[in-house]
Amino acid sequence: MQISFNQLTEKEKYDHFMERIENDEKIEASDWMPEDYRKALIRLISMHGVSEIMGALPEKEWVPKAPTLKRKLAIMAKVQDEMGHGQLLLRVVEDLIKPYGKNREHILHDLFSKKLKFHNVFHMPAPSWGDAAIIAWLVDGAAILTQTMMLHTSYGPYGRALKRICQEESFHAKHGESLTLALAAGTPKQKEMLQGALDRWWESLLTFFGPKSKKETGHSNVDINLKYKLRTKTNEQLRQEFLSKYVPKIELLGLTIPDENLHFDENTQEWHYTEPDWRNFKIIVSGNGPESDARIALRKISYQNSQWVRDALCVYKEDVNEFVS
Repeated sequence: MQISFNQLTEKEKYDHFMERIENDEKIEASDWMPEDYRKALIRLISMHGVSEIMGALPEKEWVPKAPTLKRKLAIMAKVQDEMGHGQLLLRVVEDLIKPYGKNREHILHDLFSKKLKFHNVFHMPAPSWGDAAIIAWLVDGAAILTQTMMLHTSYGPYGRALKRICQEESFHAKHGESLTLALAAGTPKQKEMLQGALDRWWESLLTFFGPKSKKETGHSNVDINLKYKLRTKTNEQLRQEFLSKYVPKIELLGLTIPDENLHFDENTQEWHYTEPDWRNFKIIVSGNGPESDARIALRKISYQNSQWVRDALCVYKEDVNEFVS
């Protein structure tokens, strides 16, 4: 007699699930999944989603101040893309939080209350046009390394969303390169502006990938994500890739990286760098960075001002359902 999946014990369901993971099968929203897998997905994708939305805000500040119409149109398009990425990812999360009786509104309220974290880099100020260049070139470059690493994630809906996001992010990287090259080849004042932005952002770029994984414990978020193949590389592996890719390019532009200890060790084939202040990192990602309150407040005001749109859509949906029934 054939036994249905629902008749299996929890251990048998888990073993079957892990077999699917090991066989590189894609898990869908309607599939059975362990509770810690679901929670890991919610934590990972919700943070990614709100980081896309909050990440648009430092560059949004430069839309009205861009030096040329061409630059204004380019940065406007980039901001629009980032907001779209956030909405796409929050839609993916919605399917995961439905069993808990939650929806997108709960995610945003968690953001407003600082319960939900977003990337440390988006808590930082962007006082010059050079900051807009560094964000678009190096911050987006770091994001691309992370996102392409997760393209083959075990969770199907996330992987499909990332495919579109990565394609658009490649255009953002070109935009960043263009801004950076123009400033690097510009007047001494423009190059000084670019160097100042690099000085401000360097530590944030190092902490972008998060602290080193506690592989020996098997309990860190990164290790859970590796176990379930939500990601394939550790934070440190990504940081090393970033340094290998961008340090030569930064130096080629004649810029100085603000770390006297930075060097490549031929023996270990690794970059050595000054360890960033991880205590300060935790303070920032907890919603206590230089621009945290201002940017969360701006996002909250925008959400409140658009309430009438959501109300109108709800009325329309109710009318349609009544007409269909």
